[in-house]
Formats: sequence, structure tokens, C-alpha cells
Amino acid sequence: MKTVQEIVAKIETISIMGDTSISIHELKLDSRKVSNGDVFFAIKGTTVDGHAFIDNVIKLGARVIVCETLPSEIKTDIVYIHVKDARKTCALMACNFFQNPSKKIKLVGITGTNGKTSVVTLLHQIYIQKNIKTGLISTIVNKIDNQEIPSTHTTPDPIAINALLDKMVQEKCEYAFMEVSSHAADQDRIAGLEFSGAVFMNITHDHLDYHKTFQEYIYAKKKFFDQLPETAFALTNIDDKRGEVMLQNTIAKKYTFAIKSLADFRFKILENTFNGLVIQNKEVEVHLQIIGRFNAYNLLAIYATCLLLGMDNEEALSAISTLKGAEGRFDVFTSANNTIGIVDYAHTPDALKNVLDTINEIRSHNEQVITIVGCGGNRDKTKRPDMALIASELSNKVILTSDNPRNEKAEDIIQEMKAGVPPHNYNKVMSITDRKEAIRVACNLANKKDIILLAGKGHEKYQEINGIKYDFDDKKILMQTFLELNK
Repeated sequence: MKTVQEIVAKIETISIMGDTSISIHELKLDSRKVSNGDVFFAIKGTTVDGHAFIDNVIKLGARVIVCETLPSEIKTDIVYIHVKDARKTCALMACNFFQNPSKKIKLVGITGTNGKTSVVTLLHQIYIQKNIKTGLISTIVNKIDNQEIPSTHTTPDPIAINALLDKMVQEKCEYAFMEVSSHAADQDRIAGLEFSGAVFMNITHDHLDYHKTFQEYIYAKKKFFDQLPETAFALTNIDDKRGEVMLQNTIAKKYTFAIKSLADFRFKILENTFNGLVIQNKEVEVHLQIIGRFNAYNLLAIYATCLLLGMDNEEALSAISTLKGAEGRFDVFTSANNTIGIVDYAHTPDALKNVLDTINEIRSHNEQVITIVGCGGNRDKTKRPDMALIASELSNKVILTSDNPRNEKAEDIIQEMKAGVPPHNYNKVMSITDRKEAIRVACNLANKKDIILLAGKGHEKYQEINGIKYDFDDKKILMQTFLELNK
């Protein structure tokens, strides 16, 4: 059990009222989950203000209230910690509560619009294969060694992060690889964590529903690098025009990777086929099982990270040569009549362009590319016409369909996408609201050796419509449809 005094150590406060020698039970952000002896953080959210629940949580047994505005009624048996920023304080107190687990493990954070999940998943896979106990915090799943813990956010809240890291330390994990989203950096969910390294992949227009401007989105990514200690490494993709920006003002050791530019770590692509990549590293040729130029950047980031963590060159190259892609990331399979199906998570204009560029780079051009794509509801609307434009320019046929419409009408989203289709591509594009029907139509349109790209959902096994998540697996439905049509 920790005392209040212990968990507020070295944390800036405006004032503290009450007995700081009392022991506390747990840290809680959700007022509904508060129980006896807990600390409650009154955080001002976008829709809900935690200060409104202070009276309720005290009735439920909370002993400590962390708040930005003190309540009008002060209870003598409650400890009030008055702070400027409750979000950041929550993160810092979580570090103290769990005895700073990030200092007891080599924690590496991966950030960027595209590639985060693939890189952390594959890094985790490499170290597990070497029988090194390793943790993973990702969009798809959290893992302590091989034990899976379901994930609900790209980066969990700071209490959950520190609890996970603490469990990893207890399980003797040496490394932890973690996706760091722009939301997490902006909301100080990672404040107080001591990273051994940070990797920047790329940045394109995404999450502007949250960040409002592209500049704010860039700043959120950079904030992560600015917080690194001088003992850490900062690794960035300098083929991305914002790559070098990430290194400005960081005191960490700076390193670069690239395919097109001179850099500390570099690959040259020799072959790019549906069977994989052949790359050259200095004088060494390496055959990789993962497909696509954009994946070459992921593998290069992984290779560089392994070296910076102490792995030797030959061992790192050998490790990446055995890797297979993360689920839903350029997942390729072939039907009975050699129609190729590709399922990919691409849900941003840049990611969709990467996938279609890769397909067009590899294919013979004697076949059709049929792209099925939608856009999520309640998210950045500016990318919708761009997604349709890219799909129509780089495909032979396009079916605009639903993704996760959430609380919007799928038909409205599709109309906003269609606005981006130029007149010369009108004849390529059709709209089918029902995603399952769209997949079926694409399969009927496809001939031998044609390529069907099913974009946007990747590993997701659901569709979210009006607040309800329905079972929906792109890959499973596509494979079933192939079988039904005997293709």
C-alpha cells in the first residue's frame, strides 16, 4: 500500500489539504468504478467534466481527490490535491504508484500515422522468438510475453499503461514495445514514462477531427520526442519531410533511417513482388517475406531499432528475414482461380496510396485492380474525397461502401467521398452501402488473376453502426465469397 505522500513525491501541486500519511487503495479515472480508499482524478474531458462527480465518488469511498478546481465544500476526512493539470498529474502519480516500472524495462515507443502496429508487433515477435521476455502495447492487443490482454485504445490511459508495465517487470520482461498515438502524447498519457528509445515512421493527414490542424498533429508527435531523456535514442524516417523536425530540441541520441536518402540506417529495394521483397543492406542481399515498399520502411525501422538495442548486424538481418506481416496489413491470399485478395487496414489517403502504389508496382497490368473502400463516421471528413480520388486514380474499378459509419449515415459518407472523384473516373466508380454486398459484387466482377483490394478495416472484426459493434471480418467474408462462387 502506498501513502498519498509517496505518490505525490516530486509532483508540482498548487496545494494539498488533508492527511497525506493515509494509505490509498487504487487510482481511478472512471467515477463509476471508485471504491473504498481510492484516488479519484477529476479530469475535464471534451464531453464530461470529472469535477461533477466529486460528491458521488466520496460517497463511494474515495479518500483522495485530485482536481483543477476545489469543490465549494471541503470535507475534513478527504485529501484534496489541487493541481494545474489533472491529466498530467494522473500520469505522474501512476508512475509513482507503480514504482516507476518504465525505469526497470527497456521501453521503446513507435509513433507515426502509418506503420505503428506493424513495427511494434514485429519487434515483439523478434524478441519472443529469441526467448527474451518482452511486452507489447498495441492497437490490436497488449501482451506480457505471450499472454494476450485485449486493447481498446491505441495507447491506454496512464494508470493502465503503468499497471501493464509493472506486470511486465514482475514477469521479468526485458523489453516493451509500445504504440504512441498523437492523442496519447497530447493528453499526457505517457508523461513520466522513461523511454529507452523512440521511433518516428511518417506523418500524413489523420485525426484532424481531434487535432483540428495538421500543425497541431505534428506538434503532438514531436512532443513525444521532446520528452525523451538523453540516455534514449531518437530514430526518425528522413524520407518523410517532417522526419528531421522530430529531432529538433530532443536531447536524446539522434539517428536516421531512409530508403531514398543518405541515413544512418539504409536499405535498397532490389525486388518487390507478391512473394516478398529483396533488399540490399550495404553489400548483403536479404530476402524478406513481407510485401510492399511501405513495408520496407517498417522492416528498416525494426532493423535499426534492433541494432540500437544492442543486436549485431547479422542477427538483426536474419531476424527480419523470418518475419511475416501483422494481421490485416497487406494480407494476401489467392482464390482457386488465382484471383488475388488483399486485406489492408489502409484508412488514410497516404496509406491507401501506399497499398495501391505497391499493387501497381508489382502487377503485370494485364489484370484489373478492384478496390473496395469506405471511410469511418465521426472522424476527419477532409480525407473522404481524397480517399475516393486516390482509389479511382489507381484502380480499374472502385466500389465505395461503408466502413464504421458510427453515428453517421453510411450513404452520407459515401456521397462526401464521391465528391472527390474526377469526371474522367465516373465510369469506374459505383456505390454499394452494404459492405458484405460490396465484397460479393467485387468477387463477381473479378476474373482470373484480377486483384481485389479490401481497404480500411484490416484486423478489425466488427462494424460499428449507431453505437453497436456487429461481427464483421473482411478477410473471412472475402474468402467465403470466393468459395461460394468457386473462384
